[in-house]
Amino acid sequence: MTDTVYQVSHLTLVPRRHYGRMLAAALVIAALAVIVHAFAVGQIEWRFVGEFLTVPAIMSGLVNTIVMAILAMVLGIVLGIVFAIMRLSENPVLSTTALGYVWFFRAIPALLQLLIWFNLALVFPTIGIPGLFSVKTVEVMTPFVAALLGLGIQQGAFTAEVVRAGLLSVDRGQYEAAQTIGMTRLQMLRRIIMPQAMRVIVPPVGNEFIGMVKLTSLASVIQYAEILHSAQNIYYANSRVIELLIVAAIWYLVVVTILSLIQGRIEKYFSKGVAAGNAK
Repeated sequence: MTDTVYQVSHLTLVPRRHYGRMLAAALVIAALAVIVHAFAVGQIEWRFVGEFLTVPAIMSGLVNTIVMAILAMVLGIVLGIVFAIMRLSENPVLSTTALGYVWFFRAIPALLQLLIWFNLALVFPTIGIPGLFSVKTVEVMTPFVAALLGLGIQQGAFTAEVVRAGLLSVDRGQYEAAQTIGMTRLQMLRRIIMPQAMRVIVPPVGNEFIGMVKLTSLASVIQYAEILHSAQNIYYANSRVIELLIVAAIWYLVVVTILSLIQGRIEKYFSKGVAAGNAK
């Protein structure tokens, strides 16, 4: 009798209804439908989007965007590593200098930094070494140089904190073991600490690089010929504003998608490397 009471085989399993989820999904679909409809019936000549997607001016701007993002990121990584090591130094002058660099360049907006670098001639009419050579700042501080310095130096401040976090994530025993076998500080960082810290450093630096690609659009303000500036030059001439902005958006989506896939592969590589090292 007792066994019969507790049998559940005759019961029907009824899945739980998630009405909140269904309502949220319906709202999302409705919002997407409204957006698609707006672009479909809006005053957009889609044939111009296809026509201008691969014109020389846009492709040149795309190349300039990628080149600037890579160079600014390289400069930022180099500065970030240097100032992260300085920040962890026991020398108070070095650590305070690194702290001041990170504080200052993280606090000033990127657009403002670009404008300051581009107008540096108002503060320093000439630059050089007294008695050896000097050049007019306005001739040196081109839109390319101003964009590179503004974006790269600011990126260095953010990367310094990422690298410092990666270095601090390595167990203190690794530092002590390296010192025990007589390694110099540089050898210790290059052979032991940095390879282990990379699993912490790579993901945020990858995100920063993707952000840098988009951040180069700010350089259009100082007339650097990246993709947004190229699109603006075209729509100033033909008044096809939204079409050219869509063209720029498409290329940003393409570049960021490719970089995201590459980032995923790199993260997997370092994850496998760390796992293999732990297994040993």
